[in-house]
Amino acid sequence: MEPLGENEIRASFINCSKGEARRISLPRGLAELPWADLDFLGWRDPGAPDRGYLVVVRDGKPQGITLRVPQGGPRSLAKTTICSFCLTGHPGSGVSLLAARKVGASGRDGNTVGAYMCADLACPLYVRGKKVPEFSGPRYKESLSVDEQVARMLGNVDEFLRKVGAA
Repeated sequence: MEPLGENEIRASFINCSKGEARRISLPRGLAELPWADLDFLGWRDPGAPDRGYLVVVRDGKPQGITLRVPQGGPRSLAKTTICSFCLTGHPGSGVSLLAARKVGASGRDGNTVGAYMCADLACPLYVRGKKVPEFSGPRYKESLSVDEQVARMLGNVDEFLRKVGAA
């Protein structure tokens, strides 16, 4: 992924108002992010832990969505859960249900699309082995190459964006 600037990121959001996009807390050290290892930019807001953001470049143009952690009880810390994007297994709170408001009238009516994803939204780093889940073992061993795993992950992200109404 090519590095994105603050203005590009803020202008990319499709499921929030321009005012909301201006108030989004961008990731710290934006210029120092490992852009070469990112297939999409995902981050959680440290000041608002129930919020997350995802920016994907589609057809040469950044497209971003805002995400929320739905209200609910705590998850079991004894279970391992798998991210629906990158298929990385995490213990307990390493995977979160994140919901995106749908685009247009449907979203204004309160409709959302949710998926279980890496809580830190660092899927590209897990797929490439640049980041390891917080438990004793590495990512599950797969017979697919890293390129094939990246393609699968991007297909899963694309399908999620399609459901949000971005495609």
